[in-house]
Amino acid sequence: MTPHALTVDAGVRDLRAADHLLHGLAAVLDLPDAVFGCTHLVRGERPCVVVSLALPSGPLLSTVEERLAAHGHPVTRGIPDAVGRAVLYPGAASLTGTLTVADVVARSAIDRVTVLGAPHPPTTDTRLVTNGHVRPRWTDDGDLVLSAMPAAGGVLVPFEMPDPTPCCADH
Repeated sequence: MTPHALTVDAGVRDLRAADHLLHGLAAVLDLPDAVFGCTHLVRGERPCVVVSLALPSGPLLSTVEERLAAHGHPVTRGIPDAVGRAVLYPGAASLTGTLTVADVVARSAIDRVTVLGAPHPPTTDTRLVTNGHVRPRWTDDGDLVLSAMPAAGGVLVPFEMPDPTPCCADH
């Protein structure tokens, strides 16, 4: 990630709302594709989800910071932690449909794909059905990693589903 980062605390309480906030900010601010936009869970007295923007330059950071403040968004410099969940990242828009693991890594900022519970990484020709929702996470060692899980037909799907069924939905 880049040292040119800021955090926005808009009082969002869930990941879906934070995703919408990031996409909205990217559109309103006309952010370049090189921007990383992440969600971060904040625990404590006021649990919430904050979003961070890592920008490619200091001048862009200052411009974005000023524009966010003008729109009433509380902004602080830096990021709350190094292990955010990426929503905006280079190549994210190209990760649609069914792709190979090699395609995912080649087309985006994602460094690697892992399979939950598997002792080894998937082969480069393993197919991944994106469902239009690919949310990799930063690791402590600075890699952007997509966690996937096996699905019917011998393919993988991202671990995080776009519209998960709420717990106890049928009760």
